[in-house]
This record gives sequence, C-alpha cells and structure tokens, in this order.
Amino acid sequence: MRLLSNVNTTTPLNQVIRFHLPKLKKSSARTMASDGRKQPPWIPPRVGPDAQLPRLKIYNSLTRSKDEFVPSDPTGKIVTWYACGPTVYEDAHLGHGKNYVSTDIIRRIMKDYFGFHVKFVMNITDIDDKIIIRSRQHYLLARFKQEHAAEDDIVGDSVLAEAKAAFRHHIESKLPSLPSDTSPESFSEAVDNAYTQKAELPPLADAVTAKQDQTVTVADLLLKANIETARLAAEALLAPTKLPDFFAKTDDILLPYLDALHGAEVDSNNHEIFLGLSQEFERRFFEDMNALNVLSPDQLTRVTEFVPQIVSFIEKIVANGFGYATSDGSVYFDIDSFEKAGHSYSRLEPWNKNDPALQADGEGSLSKGKSMKRGANHFALWKASKPGEPAWPSPWGRGRPGWHIECSAMASEALGPVIDIHSGGADLRFPHHDNELAQSEAYWSTPSCQVQWTNYFIHMGQLRIRGLKMSKSLKNYTTIRTVLAEKDWTARSLRICFLLMPWQDGIEVTDELMRAVVGWEGKLNNFFLKSLDILEHSNPKTSTTQELSEADQQLLRTLEKAKVDVDTALCDSFNTSAVMRILSDLVTESNLAVGISDQTTITLARWITRIITIFGLDSEVDPSNPDRIGWSGLDIPTQAKPYIYPASQLRDMVRTWACSDSVDYTAIAKLADETTNATSTLEDESSEQYKQVLQQFCTNVKVLADQQTPAKELLVLCDQLRDVHLWNLGIYLEDRSDPQPALVRPLDKLLIEARAEQKTASTLKAAAKLEKEARKAEKEKELRERAKIDPLVMFRTSDDYSKFDENGIPTMDAAGNELSKNRRKKLVKEWEQQKKSHEEWLATQ
Repeated sequence: MRLLSNVNTTTPLNQVIRFHLPKLKKSSARTMASDGRKQPPWIPPRVGPDAQLPRLKIYNSLTRSKDEFVPSDPTGKIVTWYACGPTVYEDAHLGHGKNYVSTDIIRRIMKDYFGFHVKFVMNITDIDDKIIIRSRQHYLLARFKQEHAAEDDIVGDSVLAEAKAAFRHHIESKLPSLPSDTSPESFSEAVDNAYTQKAELPPLADAVTAKQDQTVTVADLLLKANIETARLAAEALLAPTKLPDFFAKTDDILLPYLDALHGAEVDSNNHEIFLGLSQEFERRFFEDMNALNVLSPDQLTRVTEFVPQIVSFIEKIVANGFGYATSDGSVYFDIDSFEKAGHSYSRLEPWNKNDPALQADGEGSLSKGKSMKRGANHFALWKASKPGEPAWPSPWGRGRPGWHIECSAMASEALGPVIDIHSGGADLRFPHHDNELAQSEAYWSTPSCQVQWTNYFIHMGQLRIRGLKMSKSLKNYTTIRTVLAEKDWTARSLRICFLLMPWQDGIEVTDELMRAVVGWEGKLNNFFLKSLDILEHSNPKTSTTQELSEADQQLLRTLEKAKVDVDTALCDSFNTSAVMRILSDLVTESNLAVGISDQTTITLARWITRIITIFGLDSEVDPSNPDRIGWSGLDIPTQAKPYIYPASQLRDMVRTWACSDSVDYTAIAKLADETTNATSTLEDESSEQYKQVLQQFCTNVKVLADQQTPAKELLVLCDQLRDVHLWNLGIYLEDRSDPQPALVRPLDKLLIEARAEQKTASTLKAAAKLEKEARKAEKEKELRERAKIDPLVMFRTSDDYSKFDENGIPTMDAAGNELSKNRRKKLVKEWEQQKKSHEEWLATQ
C-alpha cells in the first residue's frame, strides 16, 4: 500500500471546459447536536505499527466531519464495507442510480487507487411492508383475471361491476374531497369543482429535464397521481374495450380494492406468493447495475435467507435487557434502557430523535393503529404477522423481521462485530441507520465493553426533482432502463454527472449540469482520438530516442503536478469533482502546447486513461493495463472499416487535387476505379449500408472527373459525403490541416449539439434576412403607392391646412394662421420629392 502525499488544488472550473458548473455546496461539519448536546466520542480504529496507510480522510456522518481513515484490520490492508441495498418491488430509478454509482466510484477508488482489499457486502430487502402489499395485490389481481378470462376478450358484467366498485373505493380512499357518489360520468366535472388548481398542475415531468421554476409539493404529486389513476379508470368504464386494454387502465384501482376485500385470505405460509415479485425485480435491478458498470457485491444477503439468524440476534438483544416482547407477538427495542446503560441513541441525526413522522416511516404498518410498545420512540425488532402477511416461526409467535434489524443481523453475520464502512442514501441516516447502530451495539456490547459497531458512515446525496427526493411512492422518477433506452444519457454520461459533483451532496439535474457533462465528455473524446491517432502513426523507435523539447518538459512537469493534485483530491474524502477539473486542465494544457513529441502526448493519455478507468468510466477496460488509451466508443463499427477508411482516403486525395493549382482529373478517375475494385469483392450483409455509401461516392467522383467539372463541385461532393451520408451513419470525418488525413471518428453528443447550434444560428440568420427583405419590400411598396399621388393634391386631403398656393402647397394652417418660413420650406421640399417620384411613376405607365 502506498503512502500518499497531500497537496491542495484550486483550479477554477471555468478554466477547464469553458463553461460553469452549478455552484458546489460545501458540506458543513457539526460538532454538536441541534439541541446543543455534545456528540458522543468517536473512537478511531488502530492498526499495527508496520501498517502503511494513505493520508485519506473520509467525510464521516457519525462525526459530521472529515476523519482520518484507519481500517480495523491490524495490517491496514483489508476494508470491510456494508452497503444498504434496494427494496425490490419496482424498477430502479435514477435516484437509485445516483446512490449506487456514487458508492461504486468510492469502492473502486479504495480498491484500484489506494490498494485496499475491500470486502463489500450488500443486502437485498426482499420482504417488507411495501413488497408484501404489492405482491399480494398482484397475486389477487392475477387470480381475478384468471377467474374472469373470456375467450372473446369481452369485458363481462361481473368484471365491470367489480371495476365500478373499485372506482368508488379509490374515490373514497384517495380523493375524499370528491362527492361520495362520483361516477365515471361525473368524474371530470367533480374534479374541476373540487380540485380546480391542483388538477391543473403541470404534467409530472421527466426527472432529467424538469424545469427548476416549478414548485411542487409531495401532496401535489400524490394528488396528481391519484387523479390520473381515476381518470384512466373512468375512461375505461365509460367505453369498455377488449379485456387487455380495459385492465391496462383499471389495474391501479383494482389492485388496492381486491386487496382490501381478500388480502387477509392469502396463505401466510406460501412465501412464493410474496417472493416472486421481489425475485423478478432483484434480477432487473442487477441488470440495471450491470448496465451502469456498477461492480457486483462480494457477498449478497437477502432478508428471507437470514430469518433464523435474525431471530437469534433479537433474542440476544432481549437477553441483554434492550428489547421486550408484547402480548401480540411483536418485539420492540427499548431505547430508554439502552440510554440508561450509557449508550447514546440517534448519533447520526440527534435532532430527529423525536420526529414522529420519521419514526412512523421507519415502523411501516406498525405505525398504524394502536401500538403495544412502551415508549413512543421504541421501534420494532420483530413484527407479529397479520392475516395475509408472510410469517416465520419465532419464540414470540409467527411473524417477520422489522426493517432495521435485517441489516444489523446480516452485516454482523457477514463482517463481525466491527465494520469499517457502512453506506447508503442520505435519507437512511434516521431512523434506519441510527436504529441499526443502536441494535448492533446492544447486541455486541457487554457491561464492561461498549463496541462501536461502524467506524465510518458515508451517505450519498440524493437526486432531486423540483426540490423533492426522487421516489417511487411519489411517482416523480424516471427509471434507469428508460433513460438508457432513450439514449439521452449513457452509463458513462450519468457517471460523469455524478463525478462532477461531491458524492455526499444532493444533485438537481439542470440544463447547465447537462451541458457540463456533454462538454467534459466531448473534450476527453477529442483528446483520446488525437492520442490514438498519434499512437497509430508514430514511429516507436523515433519516439523513444527523440530528444524532449522545452515544451515537452514543461508539459511533463504539469503532468507530475496533476498526479500530486489528484492524489490530494482523492485523499480529501474522494473529491472527484476536483479530479475532474484537474484532468480537464491537463487536457487543455496539452491542446495548447506547441511542438510536443508523440511520446509526451501518449504518456499523458495513458495516465488520464488510468484515472478515468479507476472511476469506472469504461466497462471494457482493465484498470491494471498501463498501456491502454481512452475508453470504448472511440472507434467506428468494425463492419464499417473496410469501406469507410477507403472512402475517407479517396476523399482526402480528391480534396488535395481540388485545392491544387491544376486538377488531375485522370488521376482522380483512376483512383475512384481502384477504390471501387478493391472493395467490390467484400461480402458482409451487416456492412451493406457502408458499402453503398462508398460505391456511390466512387461513382460520383468518377462522373465529375470524366466531365472535368470545376474543382468547386468536387469539394461540394466531399462535403456531402462528410455532412450527410456518413453523418447519417453515425460517423464523422474531422478535416485537419495538410498533410494530416481526415480523422475518422464516431459521432458524439458534442458534435451533434455543435451542429444543432450551428443549424439554429443559421436558421435565425436566414429568418432575420427574410424579415429584413420583407420590411424592405413593404417599404418599397409603400413608396410605389405613394408615388401615384399627384403632388397638386397631396396636401389638400389633410385637415391640418386651410389655404394652398397654385401648386397645392399649404400657406395657412387649419386655424387660418400663415405658416412659418421654416415649415413652409419643409413642405416645399416634400412637395418637390413627391413631384419627382410621381413623374417617375407616370413614366412607367
């Protein structure tokens, strides 16, 4: 393990990629709770005297400050890490992506940069209140559909009756402001009367593109979702179609209705009913994580596979005097006894210790109805199962684990009494992680020795939409697979987005941030393409023996400083936003350097590649490969190469001849024929579109050469190949100064956006030109119409004058006053101009 140094960097971002990122919030460290109480002491781990550690500091939620990182392993090499995984009942959304990608970035840095051996354990919550309800609902709905299936897919009377009852149930439970007798026919009018303003909320925007100036509350989102659910169902009930279409619109009202009627009848011993849904979405979750290049956990734990261990864990907490069973078969954690024994509860967020809303959220179904627990802030370790809920045996009766106990038991089983790092989303600090901490210390501690169960809590900032946390329950989210399928974002661009901001801070995805992502990625794309081109065409012998110029030496000194600065930033609680600025600065310096050797460029490119690979920006690269340059996606498709490279070479030669003093048409025609013949025998169906473009270009070049058309037309043909035919295939030819050939590259977002901006500017320019021409034409028309007027009568139609001379020029105003000399002079001049215009008009008639 390397001993790393600390050096600060303060490079401003606007010098890096020529635009600004949103202001980065600074994480403030607290030393006291909000009620003024001092925080309990944090006991730093100790390692053996021979251990060498980097000077790494981590922002620790336990102390709300940056603490020196010291693993509990005496050798200082092994790091134990437990990450709270997802509750799997729907597809993962971008908020999950932010959490797990940020976690993955830090894990990779710990492993591939600092050299720690990380044992990474993650749980899957495959049973909880939400999963139970959702699984039971889907089971009952599937049974209902099976019972009411019809060969002709016609909606029967019984299905219609149940759906109408479900509609009334939805109105009563979710939209109580509507009249209880609201029917599908009267629904729209009832909504307009009861929710005039709320019903007109803007549509739930995509989480990535939502406007920041729209203030929407949680209640607004829930109301909007409930109205839309009822509206869809009303449409189906008013005009029933085939069963599949009918159910597509009424599923969301049937699910809770059928559960209210029959949920208690579901067999609690048939765990398959409850696990089928979570198993499906667990599979889809890991597909999403693989698509985002998130490393798989070293060990995966599922709640339903650890129930016996969880029961034993609870038994010991009760035996230690920190838990108690109630007569209904539930078990609660006794916070009062825990604190009386000298422990501190709610160390992560002491200011939320007595927040009833957060406590209720942590208790789930047990927060509803009358509770038998002894204290308002006591929380469940074991929940007695109600009818229709899955159950497992325990000393207290059939039931299921509480939410918080699962992680304490599984993490302790996998990693023992002390964990180095515990991670999760920022919303898990209280009550989930505070309760985990209390349970685990109640389990592992003895009267003579209090154990600090986790040494470093790290919490990832949330992805927010219009100020609200992205949430499944609020339906204000976009799933990961939807975002990747629509191709507005890629796994790389999402990761760049999260790297550009501090991992512990929340992110509001704005247009400004999206532009920063596109700019940073495009800048690195261009640098890697240039470096790969240099690598391909450089002479290895010349490169190794070439004497370094002063420019080379200066750039290499800049590289060495960048290495130190990156090390400092990563030691500063994984400050990736600073590293991204440093990398961009280094690329800028390389682009500005004049006369540097190929080897210097390659050296820079390989080091930058190593850092971006450690960050997980390329799933196809091994971080230990020192010779790799760039990331995947820099090359055109393999099947395109046999045709696109010859097309580019032919185009280069045609452009060279077209720009010369005398065009050698014979040589151009001959080269076009040779290119066609060399590629005509290649056969590959997947290459057909590329082959057609090449052959058409060769044909067009030969035709123009045979006709000896002006050189300008040859250049137009070359531009057409670049800007139309290849562009439509996702390929771009980047022209460079002679004697360098055009750089063959795939399109990226920066190129596409640059062309879009150019097109917009061109459109605006053309529109402005048309408007100017229209104004000019209108003015000319007015002058022509005015020229038709005889100067003898031009002033007589005005009420401003009362007397005129023999030419019709006014001499007195309307009041009979003689006009002043100056005014008279102006009128004469105007009359003379009109006389001239009128005579010119007469001459055209």
